[in-house]
Amino acid sequence: MVAPASRSSPSAPLPYVALPISQDDITYAHGPDSIRRAGVPEGALEELVIEDCVAYPGTRRRVWIHTPVGLTPDEEASVMFFTDGWWNLDPESEVRGAVVLDNLAAAGDIPPLIGVFVDPGVFDDESGPRKNRNAEYDAFDSRHAVFLVDEILPLVEARQRVSRAASSRGICGGSSGGDAAFTAAWTRPDAIGRVLAFNASFAQMSGGNPYPELLARADPRPIRVLLHAAHRDVGWNQREGNWFAENLRTAAALAEAGYDMRLVLGDGGHGPNHAGVLLPDALRWLWRPMAEPLPARRP
Repeated sequence: MVAPASRSSPSAPLPYVALPISQDDITYAHGPDSIRRAGVPEGALEELVIEDCVAYPGTRRRVWIHTPVGLTPDEEASVMFFTDGWWNLDPESEVRGAVVLDNLAAAGDIPPLIGVFVDPGVFDDESGPRKNRNAEYDAFDSRHAVFLVDEILPLVEARQRVSRAASSRGICGGSSGGDAAFTAAWTRPDAIGRVLAFNASFAQMSGGNPYPELLARADPRPIRVLLHAAHRDVGWNQREGNWFAENLRTAAALAEAGYDMRLVLGDGGHGPNHAGVLLPDALRWLWRPMAEPLPARRP
């Protein structure tokens, strides 16, 4: 892997990587930023259980707050939300969110972010826990954004000063969590300004993917977006329900609307491996300084 300084230099060539011929069974190797490094102190991790909430009444969920080393309580911090909390936090998984945050902060590649890993809610029914994930993540409304900003963020603010600037708050999610991440920033651009959406399942949103049409006609929001798509995602060669194509359409609409955006394509199917491998560099790209806000569309 090329060092961060070389990656950012336009004159340094990237190393050769062979193009896989088969696209069906691809596994990407993690880089050093996804592995716990000797000498890099681990941030403090606190687990909370939310027994109920206003946005999704009757649901219970777990939340983990990861605070990097060296952040003083009176220092204004930036925040990165992660949907599917434990799935993105688990150090034995593909994504390894806290490990990556610790390594990048120690290297000075990103600001010292507070990682807020939020599980989707479950209902405790008589027959056992019933997941509310798709209802929360695939909906095209502001409830998830309001839940994060009005109910989860105050839990962080009770422990640490947090910047009120939208550009100091990001969100990351995969699959339906990618829908939730994009929709949170779209509906609350005043509160969340940076988005990572890996293998987003826009195609299964209630009523279909709204974003290509909305991006074509709505005034630009001051948000930065990195989308990831896999060539063999669900329905990749179908006319309807094509998850790969809906990500491409959304990326094209973002580009045509002039957004600060990036599209990363991977081989293989729907899974977390490539997203986890990409996370360190995706965070570096996402958290570089913001440009001027996008101009409003003229009538």
